[in-house]
Amino acid sequence: MFMRKPSYRSFEYTPRYYKPEEDEETRRRWRLNVKFRSQRKVSRKRPVIIYLGVLALVIYMYLALSGVI
Repeated sequence: MFMRKPSYRSFEYTPRYYKPEEDEETRRRWRLNVKFRSQRKVSRKRPVIIYLGVLALVIYMYLALSGVI
């Protein structure tokens, strides 16, 4: 009641060098980059499976040649 309410400072901000064409271009690049990232993630999983297969083959050959199997 006896205290004064704070008044907030207001200001107007206008960007000096805004170019809508460049803004759209950066959005387009970002979308393409996201698509390429998702494709890269899928292709990275394949070598892990190949390495596991090769490791299993090496272990099998080692056991077969040592006479365990």
